[in-house]
Order: sequence, then C-alpha cells, then structure tokens
Amino acid sequence: MRFSDIATASIHTLRDTFRRDNQHQGYSRIQQFEMADYNKQDQFQGPATTVEVTGGSSSESRHGSTVNTDQATNEAVGHGLQQLEAKKVYWYSYLTTVDFWIVLLLGQLLALCITATNTFSTFLVNLGTSIPAFQTVFTYILLSLIYLSYTLYAYGPKKYGKILLRDGWKYFILSFLDVEGNYFTVLAYRYTNILSAQLINFWAIVCVVIISFFFLRVRYKIFQIIGILVCCGGMGILLASDHIQGINGGDGENMLKGDLFALLGATCYGLANVFEEWYVSKRPMYEVLSFMGLFGMIINGVQAAIFDRESFQQATWNNDVAGYLVGYTLVLAFFYSVVPFIFRIASAAFYNISLLTANFWGTIIGIHVFGYAIHFLYPIAFVCIILGLIVYFLAGSILGESKKPWLGDNQEEGVAGFGTAKLKALNMARRQGMAPENNDTV
Repeated sequence: MRFSDIATASIHTLRDTFRRDNQHQGYSRIQQFEMADYNKQDQFQGPATTVEVTGGSSSESRHGSTVNTDQATNEAVGHGLQQLEAKKVYWYSYLTTVDFWIVLLLGQLLALCITATNTFSTFLVNLGTSIPAFQTVFTYILLSLIYLSYTLYAYGPKKYGKILLRDGWKYFILSFLDVEGNYFTVLAYRYTNILSAQLINFWAIVCVVIISFFFLRVRYKIFQIIGILVCCGGMGILLASDHIQGINGGDGENMLKGDLFALLGATCYGLANVFEEWYVSKRPMYEVLSFMGLFGMIINGVQAAIFDRESFQQATWNNDVAGYLVGYTLVLAFFYSVVPFIFRIASAAFYNISLLTANFWGTIIGIHVFGYAIHFLYPIAFVCIILGLIVYFLAGSILGESKKPWLGDNQEEGVAGFGTAKLKALNMARRQGMAPENNDTV
C-alpha cells in the first residue's frame, strides 16, 4: 500500500508570476481577502479576478480562470495553516483535540475488524474450508460495486478512462502489493508457528518508517519513536505470554519457508500502506478504493483460480460456510473503507502500531467463542500499547500528522478531503470569509 511525487515547479512558477503581477497594488492576495472581509462582514466577497483574452479561445479563458481560482485557494489554505500553527500549544495539546480521539478509536476499530476476520477464517477452517485467496476476492468485488460505481457516477466514463490510462499502472502496483501482503501472510501460518510469524510481522512497521523517511520526507520526532518502541514492547509482552502458555503453535511444518513467506508478506504490507497513504492524501478516497477494488478483484481472482482450485474442490459448502464468508467480506470491506481516513488524519506508522492490539481483542473474543483463558500479562500488554499510541502524539503540532510534508508548504498538491490538513485550513479561511464553500473532496 515506485512512488513519484508530482513536480511542484509549475506551482512555484504560477506563484512567482502572480506575485510579480500584483506587486504594484501594494497588498498581497491575503490582505485583499482580509480587507474585503472587514468591508463586507455579512457576505463573502472573493478577490476580483480579471481575465484578459486577446485572440484566445474560450477554453483558454476557462483554464486561466481555473488557475486563478486554484491560486486563490492555495493562498487561503496557506493563511489558514499559518493561523492554525500559530496557536499556542503545549506538549499535550494534540491529545485534547477531537482528531486525536477519532484516530485512536479508529485504530482500535480496525484492530477489532482484523480480529473479526481472523475469527471468521478460523470458523471456516474448523469446517474444512481453507481458501484464503478465494474468500478475499469477494471483498474486492464488493469494493468495486460500491466505489467503482460511485466514481464512474462522479467522474463519468471518459474522465475515469483518462485516469486509468494515466495512473492505472500505479494503482495496479498498489493493489498487487496489497493482495500479495494478504496472501503471503496467510501462507506463512501454514509452514511456521504463530510466534515466529508475529515477530516477523514487526518488519512491516520497520518498512513503513524507513520508506516514509526516505521517500516521503517524513521526519519522526523523538516521542513518535518512543511511542513506536513502547507499542512494540507491549506486543512483545503478548507474545511472551503466548510462549509461557505454550500456545505459540509449536514447531511448524517448514520453519524457514514459513518465515520467508512472513517476511515477504510484511514487506508487501509496509509498501502498500505507505503507497496508499501517499495516494489518499492526493486523490479522493473513493477513487483510490475503486481502483483497489478493480485491480484487486482481477489479481486475487487469477491467484485464487491458480492456487486455491484444489482447496476449493475439497472445501465444505453449507449455510454456515456461506454465512461466515458473508461476515468476512462485510467486515473486511468496512476495514478497507476506514483505513484511508486514518492515513489522512495520522499515518501508516500509527496505523500499524494501532493494529498491535488485535491479539488482545482476539483473546477477549476467544474467551467467549473458543473457551480461551486470559493470561495476566495480556491486560498489561494492552495498556502498554495504548500508552505507546498516546506517547506517539506528545509534543506534536495541533495538526498532528495530517499535514503531509510531500504535499508542499500549503498542501497545494493534496486533496481537501475529510481528515486532511488542507480541509482544516480551508475551514479556518471560510470562517473568516476568505474561501468559498466548494472545494471539498471525500
């Protein structure tokens, strides 16, 4: 979930041109916005834009108007960001925001979704139906039905086709990494034991941090590093508890082969997470999910036809199996729909450490469903992970991680969607009458 950042040279050129053309006026565009707001407080009065056409076509006129509108929006966003970041903050300031509690709850909701999908998979295996690739293809089909349909409605077939031709190969890579991350992680559990596979899954967190640092220019603060380490320490307590109880699965069928599959799956997960965070910060969420559903359905379908054909023929098919498949599909589709929001408000790193509590929730469910007994170290581990999630956001800005460094100083390359710093800045500008109400994208 390689990366190619959209070049910002054209944006800087437009900005320089705009500033040169307006130097004689004595005021910046932001100051003009503010004066208009004071002169006419009860009604929004945007900046006057004059487009002079000399022999040009109407399409050129519309293009010039669009450029000026985008420039004005970026100026308003920049002003909004300055005001948000100028607020006096303390080391605990972000913990008092609504965004923090939303992202914390979303992370635990996703961990519960992982636990639910694992529970449904266990039910299927207990009934003699082990078809990991085939059971996931229904999720991609459902994503396509929901998001591909809406995207075609919003864009129209022509625009969608242009995006497919231009960016289809990027979305294909994202979908491929996502499908293979799922496949190799499930495959690893067939050959290695649970303890080994879960330890190697820590590599996904390492991958996310390294890739984000080098390719997305993310610079982690000391409290973020400490938070990650505390979360990993909590997960270590969980694994130690399993080892003490002797429920780590014993010796696997082929430990080396299983460990390599787990390592490959964790690497694919890490790449897919960072790639998806990069994409949902730049494009509407429904567009990203529509392509993930489309390509995921194709890739996973082909893979299931090749590798799950024998398992499919030997599987048990009854009403219970159908019900578990429906439950698995609905929960996983919901999971995919929520993930982009946590990528926007927080990051791929926070997403991965949030999922570490899945083992704890799995045990809680297992007590009631499978008759598990909880070990005294489990609550301690859960508290450690939650503390790590809180420490991760200490001494941060009021925007948390929603302001992405790869989108530019004014987030001009980003989408104004739910959870983004750009939308927060626009809303700040709108409250002061400095931006219209027509720039939001999901």
